[in-house]
Amino acid sequence: MKNESIIIPTRALHPFEGHPFHVKDDAEMDALEDSVREFGILTPLIVRPMDGIENEYEVISGHRRLHAAKRAGIQEVPAQIYAIDRDAAAVMLVDSNLHRERLLPSEKAFAYKLKMDALRHQGKTSRQAGEKWSVAVVSDAADESERQIHRYIRLTRLLPGLLNLVDEGRIAFTVGVELSYLMTDEQEAVLEAIDLYDCTPSYSQACRLRHDSEMMYAADTRKRILSVMSEEKPNQREKVTFRYADLQKYFPSSYTPKQISDAILRLVEADYRRRRDRDAR
Repeated sequence: MKNESIIIPTRALHPFEGHPFHVKDDAEMDALEDSVREFGILTPLIVRPMDGIENEYEVISGHRRLHAAKRAGIQEVPAQIYAIDRDAAAVMLVDSNLHRERLLPSEKAFAYKLKMDALRHQGKTSRQAGEKWSVAVVSDAADESERQIHRYIRLTRLLPGLLNLVDEGRIAFTVGVELSYLMTDEQEAVLEAIDLYDCTPSYSQACRLRHDSEMMYAADTRKRILSVMSEEKPNQREKVTFRYADLQKYFPSSYTPKQISDAILRLVEADYRRRRDRDAR
């Protein structure tokens, strides 16, 4: 419950461990810093006492305001203290931030997972029953279907590199969900292929990769994924591409796709220099 509202030194305030919402030094933060410098913190932060540490607090709501205050050189901020446990604080944190505009898919994904885990702990039920109940509660509060909540939470299983591409819009949300079912080494191979071929997987390709993974086609995992990813898609922009299988026979078996790509670029550059020097004579 809320106990009091006081002024707290910024050095005594700490981010909620594992909170999913990004605090970026961007144009919006610049504007918030200007506002804080001119008017101060108009809405108090919401915090909880840190477990086992006197006069230190964990931020539940107000991470961006706190960051802006620190940037502005403000050393004390108003805060309301709630003497609640971590699970209750996690639910409050998520609910107080989901109304924000332009939330990234990764922010929603980890927020839903954080709240669902906290609710399951609070429910004190078996894992299966607790998960079913907590997803329903998260779904009602977020005004999204239970299926969509599950799909967002699947994104938390993506490697950071793939999740960043989903946030950037280079990989569609539905594609990211399919890729989340791949094993770690398979996701690494997808990232390698994205870098090698300068492309991202289509929904059809992602579904095929998931199907192959679930069928446990373990042999030549990297080669299989690179083969799928090298296929030309109808909406790809015009560019020069090579199939991995066509190139591999010209290089040692130990060469990675990146090493093959670098070797080809060196050969092309050497040929360019020869032609340039010949034409200059």
